[in-house]
Amino acid sequence: MNPKVSVIIPAYNTETYIGKAIESALEQTLTDIEVIIVDDGSSDKTVEVAKSFTDQRLKVIVNQQNLGAAAARNRAFRAAQGEWIAVLDSDDWYAPERLEKLVSLANKTNADMIADDVYFIKDGTTSPWSTLIQESGERIDKIFQIDIVYFVETDVFGEPGLHLGLSKPLFKREFLLKHGIEYDDEIRMGQDFWLDMKCLIKGARFFIEPKPYYFYRSRPGSLVYQSQLPRLNQSCKAATYFMQQDIVKKNPALMRALSYNLSVYKKNLAYLQVVEPIKQGKWLTAFTEIRKNPGFFYDFMSRLNSIIERRIQYYVMNNKSSFDIYPNQQKKRKTTT
Repeated sequence: MNPKVSVIIPAYNTETYIGKAIESALEQTLTDIEVIIVDDGSSDKTVEVAKSFTDQRLKVIVNQQNLGAAAARNRAFRAAQGEWIAVLDSDDWYAPERLEKLVSLANKTNADMIADDVYFIKDGTTSPWSTLIQESGERIDKIFQIDIVYFVETDVFGEPGLHLGLSKPLFKREFLLKHGIEYDDEIRMGQDFWLDMKCLIKGARFFIEPKPYYFYRSRPGSLVYQSQLPRLNQSCKAATYFMQQDIVKKNPALMRALSYNLSVYKKNLAYLQVVEPIKQGKWLTAFTEIRKNPGFFYDFMSRLNSIIERRIQYYVMNNKSSFDIYPNQQKKRKTTT
C-alpha cells in the first residue's frame, strides 16, 4: 500500500544539517510516510550521514554529478509513491505535527496544494526571528485559497509581499502526474515559484494555513546568499515563457502581473550587472555595463537611502537580519479574508 506522504529531500554538501532534516521527517506524528533523499553529487559526508539512519521508510538516491536542486527534486518526484509530495530542503526542518496538520486541512478543503507559514531562523540560533507572513505585510488569520494573480502580485523580486515562492507546499501527486508537472531543470534558483505557477496555471486549488510548521534556515553558503544574476536571467526566461501561453494571454490581470514582474527582473538584472563586478573589483566590466545601462546612477540614487539604512541596522544597531530575505521597512498591513 502506498504511503500517505512522500517527503523528498534534495541535498548537496549539507553534512552539518541534513541529520536534523531527516529526523524531523521521520519523527512526524503522521507515520505513514516515505522519505526520499537525493544527494546531488556531494563531496562531503552528506551521503554517509543520510545512510546512517536505519528507518525502513528512508531511501537514499545518489547522483554521481551535481545536476542542481531542480533535477534532484525531479528524480525524487519520479521515485515517490505517496498520495502527497512534501519538499524539505536539507538544511531546514519540520515541526513534528506539520504533515498531519496539512494533510488533514488539504482533505477538508479538497486542495491540490497546501502550504503553511514559514519560520525564519538564522543558522546558529535557537529561536526564529520572524515568519513569512509576519514579514509580508499581510494579515492572514485563517486558511484561504490562493488565486494565481494574487500569487504573482505578492511575490515580486526585491519588494515586500507574501512571497509564497519561499513556501514549501504539499502537492497532490495525482495532480502532478495528470498534468506532467515537474521542476524546470534549467532553473537552479527560485524554482519553487515557477513550479507553483505551473500548478496554478493548470487550475490547482492552492490553500495556505497561517500557522507555521516549517523552519527555514538562513546560512552563509546557501543559494540565497549567492549571486542573483543567474536567478534573474532564469526568471526573465521563465516569465517570458508563461506570458506566451494562451491561458495567460486570456487573463489580462495575470498578464499585467507577470509583465510587471518581468520588468522588475530586468531592472534588477541591469543594476546588478554593474554592482556585482564593482564588488569583485572588475572595473572594466562594470564600466561596460554602465554604458549599456545609462539609467544606473538614477537607479542607484533611488536605492541609496535603503542601502544606508540597512548598513546602519547591521553595523551600528547590530541587527543581523537586515541583509536577510526581507529588509527592515515599514509595510502597509492589510487583512486577507
